[in-house]
Amino acid sequence: MFVSECNIRVRYSETDQMGYVYYGNYAQYFEVARTEALRQVDLTYKMFEEAGTMMPVLSLLCKFKKPAKYDDLLTIKTIIRVLPSVKMAFEYEVHNAAGELLNEGETVLVFINMKNNRPTACPPNLLEKLKPFFEQ
Repeated sequence: MFVSECNIRVRYSETDQMGYVYYGNYAQYFEVARTEALRQVDLTYKMFEEAGTMMPVLSLLCKFKKPAKYDDLLTIKTIIRVLPSVKMAFEYEVHNAAGELLNEGETVLVFINMKNNRPTACPPNLLEKLKPFFEQ
């Protein structure tokens, strides 16, 4: 299992009239966390795209437990429980500075060959970087 963490501070523009983080911003938080998780194994979306593979989101799940508020420092834990194949699932936990669980989520991405716009296998370099986290 691969686990990564990153921090995001809630900006005023990300809150709604109630002072809570607007629900639509969680998808952006998940994207930041996902991107940073890949960076931790020295990979980027740009590298995949330059090699001819794109990774669109196939599904998004978001469960709200407690509100995040302006200026909260959020820790987003990204978890990959299964080695990717044609799809890759990311789970997320969003905690505030007090360690309270505010949100849980999941995105499933699919690997697409940019030449024919069809699903394809996980890029070998990604599998190579992730396999050590699954060897126990």
